[in-house]
Amino acid sequence: MPWLAALLLAAGCTAPEKPPDTATDAIGRTLERRAAAVMDRDEDAYLAVLAPSARTLRATAREEFENLADVPLGSWTYHLTGIERTGDRATVRAELRYRIAGYDTAPVSTPRTLALEERGGRWYVTGDRPGAGGAPQLWQQGEVRAVRGAHSLVLGVGADEAAGRRLRGIAAAADRAVPAVDDAWRGPWARRVVLLVPDSLESMAGLLGAPAAGYRGIAAVTTGEVGSPGAAPADRIVVNPEAYGALSSYGQRIVLTHETTHVATRAATSAATPAWLSEGFADWVAYRGTERTAGEIAPELQRAVRRGETPARLPSDEDFAFGGDAERLARSYEGGWLACELIARDWGERRLTAFYRAVGAHPGREGAVEKAAHDVLSTTPENLTARWRDFVRQRLA
Repeated sequence: MPWLAALLLAAGCTAPEKPPDTATDAIGRTLERRAAAVMDRDEDAYLAVLAPSARTLRATAREEFENLADVPLGSWTYHLTGIERTGDRATVRAELRYRIAGYDTAPVSTPRTLALEERGGRWYVTGDRPGAGGAPQLWQQGEVRAVRGAHSLVLGVGADEAAGRRLRGIAAAADRAVPAVDDAWRGPWARRVVLLVPDSLESMAGLLGAPAAGYRGIAAVTTGEVGSPGAAPADRIVVNPEAYGALSSYGQRIVLTHETTHVATRAATSAATPAWLSEGFADWVAYRGTERTAGEIAPELQRAVRRGETPARLPSDEDFAFGGDAERLARSYEGGWLACELIARDWGERRLTAFYRAVGAHPGREGAVEKAAHDVLSTTPENLTARWRDFVRQRLA
């Protein structure tokens, strides 16, 4: 080994580090100025970080800024996750994180991909689009109107009086849903909900980043990430104005109580929670205390039972997929509801909620129901399934 190489190795020398790219800090400052302009409601400052030559972007940005005027923002930040730079141009991956004041205890996070260029030592935004897995936001679909209820905030697109009446009606229904959920699900949760109401099914699908066909006939869905118990990000109930508007007032109340249950139980829901339990429990809360018969609540499953087709097992997660067989989807929700109804009847409502929490607290899907059934219900999944099948036949035959 040459003596110089040996000396370098002995001294622990390494190749010189590449100097940091000063563009990263400059780009970060540009996005900080943009975020501050949103919070300050300063349109001139918001537009000042855009490249003067990006006329289409500037027109779109001005419209979006105006659409945000009625949204009560508590925070708005950009978190850089990656930068690819070539000379005076850069592509930036970032997380837009924003929080609704008075409603969100944690920010909503959505990926954005931004294009920037350097001019005169400063970086300017030339493009802004959803990042991988992201979707457009409500204010990118039109002017947003905010309607505040006692327990709800409804953010909807539409400036006419008909839109205003629709949003006020949704807020009133949500205000009835929150106390109903709170009575069934005791424990810490926000006890308030944020609802997004786009102007069409297609716009709803756009917010969810999915084809519209998968949500046709679905009145509302709740967005939010499941994770470790106790860590619940901000949820949004997204309303399909077409399907929701076609429901009776009773149906609308059931839908919003179901979705509000998902908001309340989010911190106790994890990857260990099967869909039959999360969806069945939400339906159980929604129908709790109503005078509807089992056949009125579960008509598709009743038809199957009367054909001699009582299901052999509890519904799988795949049975709850949107965009597939509508009758199978309905039977899955109905079967999950009857499973929770059975547990509430035979073990009591407190044991039902304890069972839900115990399943969600398990470190993974495997063994979650087994352990919770043993610890909380003193039974086995096999016994629970057999009792559920008997219960389904008893209630729906």
